[in-house]
Amino acid sequence: MKPHDMGVLFDECAAQRMGTQVHLDRPFTIGADARTHYTLPQLAALVRDAAGWLTAAGAGPGDRVAIVKDNHWDYDLLACATVRAGAVPAQLSAHLSGEALRTLLARLAPALLVTTAQVLERGRREGADLAAAARATLVLDGALPGTLGMDDVRGHTAPGPHRRHDDEPLVIHHTSGTTGVPKLVVHSTRTIIGKLARFESVRLPRIGLRRSDTLVNASAFAHGRTFCWTASALSMGPAAISIITTQDPNLADPVLRAHPPTVLEALPASFVRFQPLTEGLDNPFRRVRLVISTYDAMHPPTVRAYLRASRHRSPVWLEGWGQTETGPLTFRFHTRRSVHRTSSGTGTRNLGRPVPVKTRLRVVDPDTLRPLPRGRAGLVLARTAACALGYVGEEDRWSAKRHGTWWNTGDIGARNRDGSIDLLDREVDRTPQLSCLRTEDLLETRLPQALECVVLAEPGRDPLPVVVTADGALDRARWKEAVRDLPPLREPVALTWDQVPRTGTGKVRRGELLHRLTGRSDTSGSGRWT
Repeated sequence: MKPHDMGVLFDECAAQRMGTQVHLDRPFTIGADARTHYTLPQLAALVRDAAGWLTAAGAGPGDRVAIVKDNHWDYDLLACATVRAGAVPAQLSAHLSGEALRTLLARLAPALLVTTAQVLERGRREGADLAAAARATLVLDGALPGTLGMDDVRGHTAPGPHRRHDDEPLVIHHTSGTTGVPKLVVHSTRTIIGKLARFESVRLPRIGLRRSDTLVNASAFAHGRTFCWTASALSMGPAAISIITTQDPNLADPVLRAHPPTVLEALPASFVRFQPLTEGLDNPFRRVRLVISTYDAMHPPTVRAYLRASRHRSPVWLEGWGQTETGPLTFRFHTRRSVHRTSSGTGTRNLGRPVPVKTRLRVVDPDTLRPLPRGRAGLVLARTAACALGYVGEEDRWSAKRHGTWWNTGDIGARNRDGSIDLLDREVDRTPQLSCLRTEDLLETRLPQALECVVLAEPGRDPLPVVVTADGALDRARWKEAVRDLPPLREPVALTWDQVPRTGTGKVRRGELLHRLTGRSDTSGSGRWT
């Protein structure tokens, strides 16, 4: 089945009699009970019920509905219910600060805010009255003065599916927000479903989903990747889907062991946090044949750990690079043999080649935007039919990143002879001394105790390295050996994982981290294309 209308996706999958079993690590916020197991017909009924709630709360065709709640897959169920009602869902991460949420809600001016009491109360503590931005507010886990509760909307008949043109706004997602307040990205059915989800819904050799697969997804469900994944994964009818909402390996382990994945997708940060689970002979990743990573490049030690943990004859790691605005632009495969070759520290910053037929890339001079020869570092521009429709409330910012039919990714990279792209840095984070990203790969390879390494660029000074370890301690002798042949770096700062500011997808907020450590927030890059 090819995904098309997200408003009836679950209904259509149920009608096809797909036997997919869905397992959750904890109950949905929108569930009427503490259930953690669902069939597709049960999920379809839940989406229909939710569409009735949203309609009763005042959401109708053309309206925007903002969804802000704790991290779970019911973000996408609520989005599908919103689409069924004819409205446009805007999925906002509750990980954002109250100030950032207030800014995004002001840009959206939603007819309805769907949220939780916890989100509203945290917003008020941070000086943000989030409910004031919406015409009405539906609180999923209680009732607060001036808002609607579930008792006010339950039992209303679900509306018939509302059809919309493929080029009309379908869904709004925000970018990760590593450099400040995220952008609100508008996608249509044509861009996110027709060009992205359908492309994934092909049973390709080795990397295509199979009906016998058990899929595990440990992601940030407010972001665009899981909306697209929901469409493609459900339409392929796998045997089982397991949803993990935590980055705590002790909480994830029971679900992974109860339903050992054959296909595993997770946030880069989740792969790092779950890595200790790969070390036992009875590890829960022993059946994995395919690993999928997006959002950020993975460091070689982590990739090696998961491929080594699998007992499959030839497991594959599929790494995709792209942006919320474009979807995947390149892909690269890692195997046990290929990551063994990176043991010398060459890294995984080669992003692979552009997606065949769908994507074109070019590298240009940041000042003139003229194409550069292969091997020269510059801004990476992309051309894809999956490019979004625009930014909500920031039309000038969108226009500044469009150059005719080309999209400015804001990344610095170089094209190799084989057409693949090496990612060097975000333009805003670049430094003339070195590639921060490549240096991070080298350091992680040379420092086994490091969970993560971050190299921060500060104008006029040597780069500042931050080493994240389990206990916030660093062996100085090992550090000196690790940097023996590198360009000058300042003395490292050792932190624990929780001491590092992160986005909802686990990315390091480099600017905020730099400010915390140095009191400065200016960077070497221009920041024109953030």
